[in-house]
Amino acid sequence: MAESQNATIEQHAVRFQRDFNRVRTEVQKAVVGHKEVVDGVLVALFANGHALIEGVPGLGKTLLVRSLSQALSLNFNRIQFTPDLMPADVTGTTIVVESATGRDFQFRKGPVFTQILLADEINRATPKTQSSLLEAMQERSVTVGGVTHVLDKPFLVMATQNPIEQEGTYPLPEAQLDRFFFKLQVGYSTREDLAEILNRTTAGDPPAIERVLDGPTTLSHQKLVRHVRIAPHVQDYAVRLVLSTHPQGQFATPLTNRYLRFGASPRAAQTLALGAKVHALLDGRGSVSVDDIKKCALPALRHRVLLNFEGEAEGVNPDSIIQNALETLPADARVPV
Repeated sequence: MAESQNATIEQHAVRFQRDFNRVRTEVQKAVVGHKEVVDGVLVALFANGHALIEGVPGLGKTLLVRSLSQALSLNFNRIQFTPDLMPADVTGTTIVVESATGRDFQFRKGPVFTQILLADEINRATPKTQSSLLEAMQERSVTVGGVTHVLDKPFLVMATQNPIEQEGTYPLPEAQLDRFFFKLQVGYSTREDLAEILNRTTAGDPPAIERVLDGPTTLSHQKLVRHVRIAPHVQDYAVRLVLSTHPQGQFATPLTNRYLRFGASPRAAQTLALGAKVHALLDGRGSVSVDDIKKCALPALRHRVLLNFEGEAEGVNPDSIIQNALETLPADARVPV
């Protein structure tokens, strides 16, 4: 039975690979380089998760999300987060409307009522406004005035933030960070990529991005991802990898005990499993491998661990702690840790 189900999933994987590559091709018409970031955003999309994209200004973070929305036949809204942005500016508000029968209360939907929401420079808004997205990101619904409004599916939040500039910014609280499936870091472009950017943006017309995927197809791919099998020993590796970030825990590494105050949450294990399932499909397989888990480790865990005072004082990068766990944690649980 399992072999039959595996064969069926592998057959559907061909279509999944094709659609994934079509969307990637369209996005890369506008975004030069940054393949890992582009693929990370697409993995989050097909795993039905949100993505936080971090990088200094001018590296194409907003362009990436815009390009993705253009390649998908999904509704798209953009919110520029600023210190004076209010929660009602995100979720919407109830207003009084004059009618022939008197005054009526009507709910006016905010920009969160879409399918792809670009939260640009999300860390510039106050914590109160940032928290207005919590329910939407987790439950895919918005409650205003005691009435719950269900959002359209698929619903994805793609947020950007600048890690350098601290003036007038409010760091995202841990509860908000934990709701992001991946945290993707955008680095500087290479010499070749910069030359190609200039060729595309300073000569001729900008490339036209075609819509290659619609909402129902995206939802069917998201359902397919959840049917990919994960063997008990592979799932246990994902569990132990998350536990390796818990200070003083059974699987904690020396670096974890020294530099971390809090480790990753259960959502991290869910992210590792779902992201790995997407990678398995991209490789034409109906079951997850340990290598698939490892591919998702950094973007899934880097924003879910909290440095202690010593870690912050020494400027420790959480990626180095996670990378150390990947190098030292045995793939087989029977091997002593």
